[in-house]
Amino acid sequence: MDQTFASSGTGPGIDAGKVAALADEELDWRFKALPPEAWGLSVRDYLATRPGLADLGTPLLTLDAAALDHNVRTMAAWCADAGVALAPHGKTTMAPALWQAQLDAGSHGITLANLPQVRVARAFGVQRILLANTLLDPAGLAWLAGELDGDPDFSFVSWADSTESVRLMDEALRAAGAGRPVEVLVELGGPGGRTGTRSVEEAVEVAAAVLRAPTLRLAGVGGYEGALAHDASAEGLATVRGYLRTLVALHTRLSGAQTDGEPVVTAGGSAYFDLVVEELASLTDARVVLRSGAYIAHDDGFYRGISPLVRGAGERPFRSALHGWARVVSRPEPQLALLDAGKRDLPFDEGLPEPQLVRGGAALTGTTAHVSALNDQHAFLRDAGDLAPVGAVLRLGISHPCTAFDKWTMLPVLDDANAAEPQVTGLVRTYF
Repeated sequence: MDQTFASSGTGPGIDAGKVAALADEELDWRFKALPPEAWGLSVRDYLATRPGLADLGTPLLTLDAAALDHNVRTMAAWCADAGVALAPHGKTTMAPALWQAQLDAGSHGITLANLPQVRVARAFGVQRILLANTLLDPAGLAWLAGELDGDPDFSFVSWADSTESVRLMDEALRAAGAGRPVEVLVELGGPGGRTGTRSVEEAVEVAAAVLRAPTLRLAGVGGYEGALAHDASAEGLATVRGYLRTLVALHTRLSGAQTDGEPVVTAGGSAYFDLVVEELASLTDARVVLRSGAYIAHDDGFYRGISPLVRGAGERPFRSALHGWARVVSRPEPQLALLDAGKRDLPFDEGLPEPQLVRGGAALTGTTAHVSALNDQHAFLRDAGDLAPVGAVLRLGISHPCTAFDKWTMLPVLDDANAAEPQVTGLVRTYF
């Protein structure tokens, strides 16, 4: 049967067999997180040896199993209580096993950012995809047309923010001989933001162009509020609310214009999804879809300071599931230590790593110890005193998971990153 993105659908929406087959992958030198003892073994066989954190080298990035599960369940319950759907942004992790966990917990679909990511999702049988971008590549549109025509259960929706982009999409799909129309959301942006029309009137013109294009179907409206503010100040929150109210106004203008089915209204990163619900959840004539993605790992930096489930009173907060591990390799000055993890290993665009503890030793949280800079392969740890001698391994909190996963093709999952001797209980494969 033909699917639309707004339809409720049934089942997990991913090929569980293909995800399970990742346990058969042979481990080797390609996976920098793993020691030579793992080479030649499958993921399944290596995990059967019950490796511990101490068996892995540095630099390293790990996931905490309990925190991941907590975050997935917490967000699923929050969305269910709010009466909104969730299509988490898969580009945060690019990990099919984590997508499956989100879908199994009730997510409506998976959001992605570009065509290569969509191809990864289709390789693992993801059946409902929201592309938070405009797809204009003729070869990519021809491939998409083939996917839609070859799989009547595949639901896909893309964005458009100009009449010219609509024309180019329609032209390429006609040339490809597309059978099923591609669902399109009109994207509304904001001053200083990223893509998206800058006014309701302009967006209405784009919608009219979509309605005229035989290869496209108008499916609703969408946008991203996170590009318009960067903190939880009163001014930032007011800016986000103002944008969301304009998005509602656009939906109202287009009400009834969709060719068939329930319209979609989508917004919501991981910083302001509470405001999205407050402003959009009252829409009874549309399916409201959040696209939050970073929540699954949370962090000890940017999202710790801005997430609704941290700043929101009475809510069960997310927990950081990502930790870096780095070894002190040099103490060239009394108050300077060099660690063996740098920009190639840990994120740095939304804050530097946070020293938390010495493995098997002292806590660093609350001390003067801090990372002042990252080079490609080194971190500059300052003011740790005698707590971080040469050879010591430090646990680091990280900021911004969206630029963490892409640095690792395989991430070890620990049973408890706070344990004295954490055990490796899983390996998460990523595809960037």
